[in-house]
Amino acid sequence: MKKKDEAGSSGFVSAQQVADRAGVSRSAVSRAFTPGASISEATRAKVMEAASVLGYQVNDLARGLLANRSRLVGLIVTKPEVGFRAHLVAALTRLLIKRGNIPFLINAGSSEQELSAAQTALFGYRSEATIVLSGSPPASLVELARLNGQPLVMIGRSEADCDHVRINNHGAALKAAALFVLNGYTRLAIAGSATGTPSLVEREQAFVSEARRLGATVDIAYCGDSDYAGGQQAAAELFGRKSRPQAVFCVNDLIALGLMDAARGRFRLRVPDDVSVVGFDDIPESAWDSYQLTTFRQDPGEMAARAVRQLERRLVNPLAAPSTVQLDPEFIVRSSARLVIAD
Repeated sequence: MKKKDEAGSSGFVSAQQVADRAGVSRSAVSRAFTPGASISEATRAKVMEAASVLGYQVNDLARGLLANRSRLVGLIVTKPEVGFRAHLVAALTRLLIKRGNIPFLINAGSSEQELSAAQTALFGYRSEATIVLSGSPPASLVELARLNGQPLVMIGRSEADCDHVRINNHGAALKAAALFVLNGYTRLAIAGSATGTPSLVEREQAFVSEARRLGATVDIAYCGDSDYAGGQQAAAELFGRKSRPQAVFCVNDLIALGLMDAARGRFRLRVPDDVSVVGFDDIPESAWDSYQLTTFRQDPGEMAARAVRQLERRLVNPLAAPSTVQLDPEFIVRSSARLVIAD
């Protein structure tokens, strides 16, 4: 049985315990785990053997704090478990870990108490950078990061003097409106969201403006939230009217899925025979047999990779001019919309 001071203790194995077992000094243990440090191969071998037996792991957090570099990267996001954001968070954490960072998630929440807790976590642990995801984290939190000298990368937001990764929401919404009109739909609708996040507002405004410019009528339904339940709420508003829309553009896929289920189940409408539906995001559920949603694809892996590159660029050159990367979403054609698309 191992001694309590060697392994199996209530705390982590310490460098001093490794030193005692190897018969070397505490500083020798530190040098053994520091690349390029001066130490004989014989001493390094003894340290590594002792560390392996005891299960010792270097305290990277303490090392980072001593070097004024924590390697922590904060991810600020509201409702990280919902829809496309969940897939983007997953992609970001994978890439950051591969890079050698320690990602930690800050759910900005919606109340003052949640915001205060988020700020304490973000700045109390001295993260080396912050990535703000699309959603609705308050501008005050973003400004506090800036005042503390943290590199900021914005995904799907617009903040002055920051690096950005954006999706071409405007172009996609214009395409959706044009395709509907070109295919003979004159009564259109958009299922938007009262949350008012920048990306969703941009999609809504571009679609409505273009559709009306092309001569179509546009009904607008605002969901209470940008989720499945919000889509059902939008369906009740749009399909409960005497004059129903022929085609609906939903500002995200979760809304589209809720709207489609309500259209079929509650209003006995056929998709796409009675109403065509187009979404935005291409979350995995969109390809399910029961939905087969035509949508605009945001690639979470590509967006995450671009965000990490922006972060690396800023860490190398803190004084570099702000940079914006804009990605075009791919139009994914499935069976939820009856569309003829010209080559």
